[in-house]
Amino acid sequence: MRPGARQPITDALFFATVFTVTFAKVHWNVAGDLSLSDVLTALFLAAFAVNRFERLDGRFARCAAITFAFFLAFLAVYLLGFFNLETAQSLAQWAKGLVKFLLHFLFLFAAVALVARRSERFFWWALTAFCGGMAFNALYGLLQLGVAQATGGNLDAAVLAPITGGASQINIYGAVEGANVYRPNALTGDPNHLGIELVIPLLVLLPIYLRLEKGHRLRSPLMLLLMFLFVMELATLSRSGMLGLLAGLVVLTFPYGRKLVSKQFLLPLAGVGVVLAAVVAQRADFFGTVLRSRIDTSGSGSSTHFVVYEFIPDVLSQHPLFGLGLNNFSVYYEFVTGRDNFGPHSFYVALFVETGIVGALLFLTFLAYLFRRLAVGRQVGRALAAAGDTVAARVRPLEWGLTAALVGTMAANAFYLTMSFYYFFVFAALVVVSPAVFARRLRPTS
Repeated sequence: MRPGARQPITDALFFATVFTVTFAKVHWNVAGDLSLSDVLTALFLAAFAVNRFERLDGRFARCAAITFAFFLAFLAVYLLGFFNLETAQSLAQWAKGLVKFLLHFLFLFAAVALVARRSERFFWWALTAFCGGMAFNALYGLLQLGVAQATGGNLDAAVLAPITGGASQINIYGAVEGANVYRPNALTGDPNHLGIELVIPLLVLLPIYLRLEKGHRLRSPLMLLLMFLFVMELATLSRSGMLGLLAGLVVLTFPYGRKLVSKQFLLPLAGVGVVLAAVVAQRADFFGTVLRSRIDTSGSGSSTHFVVYEFIPDVLSQHPLFGLGLNNFSVYYEFVTGRDNFGPHSFYVALFVETGIVGALLFLTFLAYLFRRLAVGRQVGRALAAAGDTVAARVRPLEWGLTAALVGTMAANAFYLTMSFYYFFVFAALVVVSPAVFARRLRPTS
């Protein structure tokens, strides 16, 4: 096969990976836990490497080189954390976490290297695949909720079980007067994961929608998509998801405060409100009980999110520099409490407990780099506007949306754990590479 002929294969694997990155339930118990995204990522990385080797092409964009430097730094921290492992169980968890890290961060590097060389159209398609995959996930969640509410049935058993051979179902939050309270988890495995992941398409697409000209062909489809995603956000009953969404909206008030009180924003929001009011009115007592349980912070479920922060000083007193070792919070928690298979309920708790002060400072540096790339992207947007380039009307809201999504995701992860998930690395790739893609318009042409 000619070297150039492999590029469509690489591109197809890239888009397939980006589209399915939140499909956590699609996995198989082969050599541990093998997910669809793991398989697609491995195939994409292999195709990317072969394509580069065949061309003898070792050139990378500066942003890709910096991303690879971060990869090496994180790898060094995780390898040093190996020396703090004390049991065979700890080693198994560490090895599992390291494999996931290698796949995720190498994808981040390869994705940045790939997209940085491609056209603006390719970037927009990548963003479309990413948001489209989450929209598909949310659509499955709607169907899952509909089947459960109408029949009490389990859609996962009919759709996913024949594919994966595993067992999964919609989350049952509890019951009110004998009626189950369902929270859709779609293909993510947890309604809070779905709620936090939906923060990204909601906040990224909202400013793009608000800046679309009247009569633009995408204005109505984007409006309907945003309304649907917001309904599903509410359906998850995720407090962390709502916290992230509100934090992101605060960011968007700075550039788009007027837009957020315009008819373009308030009318669709009112439409969602009318639909929800009609649904709630049919079972007011039922939804009132559910809502009160979600805003009550005195329950054991809420206190757990705060209690886990108490583990940080205990662990740092023993292993201050590199923590307990990657992916080892659950091992420590089981040792202390006797409860197994329990996560840290906070990305930041996991960060300090598993990687120590050095790992936390490194991740803080990585976040600072992401915010720096977002600032560069906004500068590119302003420069394009000053040059009279109409694409500025897309770049500036894109960069503000990415900024709001990053802030929202960080806020949501104070009490949940998704920034170590694969989707965040895809999101980070879009953040890192977007300024490189659009800055080409500012280069002088000969």
